[in-house]
Amino acid sequence: MKKSINEIKTEFLNTPIIDIYKVINIYNNDQRIGVQNLIKSYKNKLKKYEEELIRIENMKKYEKEAYSQGKTLIAGIDEVGRGPFAGPVVTASVILPKDCNILGINDSKKLSEEKRNELFKLIKEQAIEITINMEDNNVIDEINILQATIKSMTKNVHSFKNKPDYLIVDAVNLNLNIPCIAMPRADEKSISVAAASIIAKVTRDEYMSQMHLIYPQYKFNINKGYGTKEHIEAIKKYGPCPIHRKSFIKNYI
Repeated sequence: MKKSINEIKTEFLNTPIIDIYKVINIYNNDQRIGVQNLIKSYKNKLKKYEEELIRIENMKKYEKEAYSQGKTLIAGIDEVGRGPFAGPVVTASVILPKDCNILGINDSKKLSEEKRNELFKLIKEQAIEITINMEDNNVIDEINILQATIKSMTKNVHSFKNKPDYLIVDAVNLNLNIPCIAMPRADEKSISVAAASIIAKVTRDEYMSQMHLIYPQYKFNINKGYGTKEHIEAIKKYGPCPIHRKSFIKNYI
């Protein structure tokens, strides 16, 4: 007796994607439209899964080069918050295991908030070590945003219990006694830097949402401190609050 389409659907749902081709082969000759639609749907899912495996493998290029040189603890470093009018710049450093395969990791700007939060938890669970640092608006005003970013990233590296022997950094050159490669858009090219960008983004967004509870007139929960039209209008109306970067908003006060 043939299984019902709902029973087959449940079988597909309960099968890990890596084994889905086995279920497809079992029902490939079942000509019922519902079954063929299921097979078509899961073939597409399998294709996307295989494409994602390739993308993640390509994002390990720079880590693989470091491993081939005998490096063992590779830290990816990224920042979030260089552009906003308010709040800190947040940097994160992440050392992932060599065999890490967290699917979906990407530049945090390319991910939905829901996906970032999901990946944030997975990275925290699987990383060898993570360090996070913030430099507030006062430091940014005092030494400028680039120097504040470098200061924060340097603190990240010094905070590791497991000292990294290789660094991959998004754009910023760090003058440390550790081999380092800095390149633009590293959060799109390196799995470690992409992981760091997610950690930094979620951390900063959570902080700005907390600041919204203290300074609700600026809608930090929505704009995260960036210079949106609504945010600029609030600055003009209410003036700056203690977390605004005065060097960034001098034309609006």
